[in-house]
Amino acid sequence: MRTELPAEGFLRHRGLILVAVGGAVAEGGLLTLLAPAARPVAPQVTAVPSIAAYHDLRWLFTDSQSWVWFAGLFAAVLILRSALDVALLRLAWPGELPPPRLSRSFASCATLTALAWLLLTPAATLAFGVAVLPFSWPFLAAFPIMLGIVVALSHGGTVQAWWRRLPPLRTVAWLLGSFVALTAAGAVIAHLPTWEALPVIAAAGLVNARVWYGLALIAAQLRPRPHESVPARLVFSLPFAPIAAVLVVALVVGVARLMFTGTIMLPSSVTGAPSAAAAAVPAGAGNGASSPLSAVANSTATAAGVTTATGSRPARSVAVLVVGGWGSSCCGDTAGLRAALPGVTVRQFSYVGLAANGTPLPSGSDADDQPLPVLGDRLARQVEALHEQTHKLVDVVAESEGTLAVYAMLDRHPGLPVGAVVLLSPIVEPGQLSYPPEPDDSSVSEEALDELNYLIGSMSPFGPAGAADLLNSVSEFGARYFASAAAVLGAGGNPIHWLAVVPLADAVTLPVCELPSDVLVVPALHGGLLGDPSVLPVVAQFVSGRQVSETADSQLRYDAELITGAAAAWRMPVASTTCPQ
Repeated sequence: MRTELPAEGFLRHRGLILVAVGGAVAEGGLLTLLAPAARPVAPQVTAVPSIAAYHDLRWLFTDSQSWVWFAGLFAAVLILRSALDVALLRLAWPGELPPPRLSRSFASCATLTALAWLLLTPAATLAFGVAVLPFSWPFLAAFPIMLGIVVALSHGGTVQAWWRRLPPLRTVAWLLGSFVALTAAGAVIAHLPTWEALPVIAAAGLVNARVWYGLALIAAQLRPRPHESVPARLVFSLPFAPIAAVLVVALVVGVARLMFTGTIMLPSSVTGAPSAAAAAVPAGAGNGASSPLSAVANSTATAAGVTTATGSRPARSVAVLVVGGWGSSCCGDTAGLRAALPGVTVRQFSYVGLAANGTPLPSGSDADDQPLPVLGDRLARQVEALHEQTHKLVDVVAESEGTLAVYAMLDRHPGLPVGAVVLLSPIVEPGQLSYPPEPDDSSVSEEALDELNYLIGSMSPFGPAGAADLLNSVSEFGARYFASAAAVLGAGGNPIHWLAVVPLADAVTLPVCELPSDVLVVPALHGGLLGDPSVLPVVAQFVSGRQVSETADSQLRYDAELITGAAAAWRMPVASTTCPQ
C-alpha cells in the first residue's frame, strides 16, 4: 500500500540544498588549493550513498600508509560518511511524514557504505592500477563493475530494509540521472581554470540535492512487504540487493575469462580489419583503405593530410627498431612495417636481449614482465647494435609497454643514435600514484593491486605473476622516466622527432591537457596498432621523413579531450598532472 503525499516543493528544502551544495563547493575549493587535478570528483561528496561510497573509497586507496593507519582512517570515514548521509536523508524527507529513527538510519547508511566499499574494491583497485600504469583496458573493466554495483545499491541507505529489495526502477532512474550529471560536471570542471569551476561544482551539488529529494519521496512511500507465510518470509528475507551487486562482479570476471580463453574476441582496432594483403601494401600505395586514418595516410600535400617537412626533417636513411607491447613475441611483429618500408632495415626488439652475434633472441609472450631500468638498458643496447650494423640513425617504433622502455632508455642513456620515435598506444604519465618500493612498507592499495594482478594473471596466459615486476617498477620509476622523456622529446631544436598515435579508447586515461600537434588520435582500442594496415602507412611516412598533419583528425582530437574530462570524474583522484608541450 502506498501513502499519497501532497505536492511539496523541492526549493523549500533549503537545508538540503545548503548542505549538498556547500559540501561539494567546500571539497572543490579545498582541492583547488591542494590537488587541482582531482577537482572533477568534488561534486560526488554529497551524491547519493552508493556513488558517494565510491568517491570515499578512491580517496582511501590513494593513501599509502600502513594497515593500522588505514584501519583508523576507514573507521573515521565510515562514521563521517554515515552521518552525512543521514543528515542529507532527513533534510530531504517529506515534512508530512515522520522520518526514520536516527539510529536506524545511521545503521542502514553505515551498512550500505561498508558493503559498497567491499563490493567496489575491485573497481577501486583497477582505478588505482590505472593511476600507476595508465592504459584503457583496466578502466574499461572497472567502469561497468562500478556502475553496475552503484545501480544495484541505488536505494541503499534510503529505503527501509533496502538489502531485501532490488532497487525500484524510479531509484535506478534517479541514480542514472545523477551519474550523467556528475559525469558532465566532471568533464566541464576538468577543462575550466581553477576558481571558474566552483559554480559548476555548486550546480552539481544542487543536482545532488534534487536526487536526494527524489529518493526520499520514494522511500517515504514504500512500505515493508507483508510476509504471510514461512516460505514468503524466507524468500523476502534474502539479501537481493547485495546478491545483484555480486552478480555484476561475477559477470565482468566471467567475460574477462572468456576473453582470455579466446571465446570472446575483440578487435584490436576499429579503424579497419587487418589483412595480409593490406599489410603488404607499401606506404603511399594503399589507396583502397576506407578508414579515416587511411585517408590521412594517403592524402597528398595539397590536401593537408601529409606534408613534406622542410629544413628540420628532410628525408633520411634510417634503420627501424620495433618494440612490441605486452604479450608480444619476438620476432614476428615486423612484417607489416617491413612491407611498408621497402629497402629499410626493420628489426624487432627482444625482451630477453641479444645473441652473441647481435641478433635479437627469440622470446615468448611471457618475457615482458621486467623492471623499467632493465627494459631501458636492453633497448639502448639493441639500438646501439643496430646502429653499429647499419651505420644509420635508428628510429624506434614502440607500442604500449614498449613506450615505457623508450622513456627509460631516454632517461638512462642520453646521446644514443636515435633519429625519431613513434609511440603507438603510448602509456602517458605513468606513476600518477605510487606505493612504497619496500615490501615491509606495503600499503592496502598495493596489496589489493597485487592480489588483483595475481587473479588476472591466473586467468590469463601470462601466469599468476602477471605484471608484478612491471607494476612495481612503474610505481617507482615511471613518473621520473616519463618526465625525462617528455623533456627530451619536447625540447626545442632537439634532433629526436616524435609522433604519438593514440587510440580513442585510451582517452579515458589521458591527463586533462590539450593534445600536442605531434599526437594523432585514431578510432581504435589500446594495442594492436602495429598490425593495423591503416596505421602502418602513417608510421612509414613519418619514418621516411614526412610529417603527418593533425588536420584530418581534428574531430577525433575534440572527442578525445571530451572523453578525457568525463572519465576524470571516475578515475583515481591525483594531485596534479604534467601536460606535454
